[in-house]
Amino acid sequence: MAPKKQKASSDRLKTPTDLKSNAAMSVAQGLNKVLADSYALYLKTKNFHWHVSGPHFRDYHLMFDEQAAQILATTDLIAERVRKTGNVTLRSIGDIGRHQTIRDNDADFVSPKDMLDELREDNLALVQSLRAVKKAAAGAGDNATEGMTDDLTDQAEQRAWFLFEAGRGA
Repeated sequence: MAPKKQKASSDRLKTPTDLKSNAAMSVAQGLNKVLADSYALYLKTKNFHWHVSGPHFRDYHLMFDEQAAQILATTDLIAERVRKTGNVTLRSIGDIGRHQTIRDNDADFVSPKDMLDELREDNLALVQSLRAVKKAAAGAGDNATEGMTDDLTDQAEQRAWFLFEAGRGA
């Protein structure tokens, strides 16, 4: 009796889906970019939470913490959506670094106003990436991803709005 042939390692993680593989791969690539940017934005938001100073310390400290928690809560939804489409998601900090487009901020000091402005711009960049994923999902007939991106877009727009309003006159 011949030994049972093992599946290729990439086949071991295949999840059944009715989405065409090329279309699903395009959606997954977009989602993985959004996932990497979400982790980058989460860590930058926490960094600013830890290092904010000045007369509005308490307000900014609490807002950054709330926003970071909201961003982190989205990461599992995004990664699981990638898996549901029959693809694989990010595996490590290095993988995040290879996919992220939101730039890190390793400066020794960032003024509170610059923190607000940078996070607002990063959230708006995330909105643009989410809109690109929604467009790819629509083309793939992936209505579940479309709906998820609508919710994530609304959250990122709200964060950008709060950051804008908090920065008025700062």
